[in-house]
Amino acid sequence: MSFETWDEIRTAYQVARLGTVSGAADVLGVHHATVIRHIDALEGRLGSKLFQRHARGYTPTDAGRELLEVAQGASDRFDQLAARIKGQSETVSGELIVTAISGIPRLLAPSIAAFQKEHPGLHIRFLTDMRLFRLNSGEAHVAIRAGARPEDPDYVVQKFIQLRNGMYAAKCYADRHGLPKTEAELARHWFVGPDDPQARAPFYQWLRGAVPAERVIFRTSEAAATEAAVRAGAGIGFMTLREAARDPDLIEVMAPRPEWTSSLWLVTHVDLHRTLKVQKFLAHIKTAAEGWTDI
Repeated sequence: MSFETWDEIRTAYQVARLGTVSGAADVLGVHHATVIRHIDALEGRLGSKLFQRHARGYTPTDAGRELLEVAQGASDRFDQLAARIKGQSETVSGELIVTAISGIPRLLAPSIAAFQKEHPGLHIRFLTDMRLFRLNSGEAHVAIRAGARPEDPDYVVQKFIQLRNGMYAAKCYADRHGLPKTEAELARHWFVGPDDPQARAPFYQWLRGAVPAERVIFRTSEAAATEAAVRAGAGIGFMTLREAARDPDLIEVMAPRPEWTSSLWLVTHVDLHRTLKVQKFLAHIKTAAEGWTDI
């Protein structure tokens, strides 16, 4: 395999990741005809079809999916090697994919934006979702995860921060229904909770034991929707202290408890952990977190 072949592999990886020739061409800064030529040449070398072509774009075959799983790690290691060879080992550039649970982008985004400003050659993809992105298939360079410490043997896991959570209600809810004065009175009130009945957040595990399921009358799939529903008076619900402090119309129903605290972890794949951009980003975000208060 030559350096020219690596260009073809990198092109095919971008098509597999983005699903279109035009998207890959934009990311790589080449003409769409170059993308097609690279794919045709690579399929010819391998003697296998990497994609099924259709009107909406390109869908990876089994061989294409295997390419997607290994190419991200190869791309980062190759970029690191190329930088050292060219004497540019202090340059942080290319793409950095950071994923996080949906409840904390307001906390993280300013620090991630500051990192990008320090390294203008870097393109950030900040993906927030409740699903777990697969680091071993190149879906992310750094994942910020909540809950129990990840145990995958291929992951490097570092403790990050802890988020304190409290139970809140809007003033309009309190005006209509009053507020519980004791834990025993919770079962007579209405709640905003998770759509997933097995939600892993520690405060939702606690709620399942404290309140009958039928009292959770408004269910959501992400933190932003939960917060909006609580502010609208749909029911009592949980949110972080930092988020609740932003709204003077919220009333603290129960003070934060240690068992409601969420641990966040910085997770990287062992193959990418030592790359320059990942190391610099981890150092940056951990330093930034030292200045965060009321979390």
